[in-house]
Amino acid sequence: MKLNNREYKGFREGLTVQDVIRENSFTWPKLVVKLNKKVIWPEEYENTVIEETDDLEVIHLLGGG
Repeated sequence: MKLNNREYKGFREGLTVQDVIRENSFTWPKLVVKLNKKVIWPEEYENTVIEETDDLEVIHLLGGG
């Protein structure tokens, strides 16, 4: 699988979006998560299983002015 356009070395069967977020310390309060270009909402993170051919994007939202 790919994470943010890079090969993800930690892939294993049963891996979920929540696992990837935790294992990679994505700790910002506002994240946009896309799996194969489809938005995944926070309430779906634990139940969304990633396949070996999937493309996952985790993007931190930042604000400023």
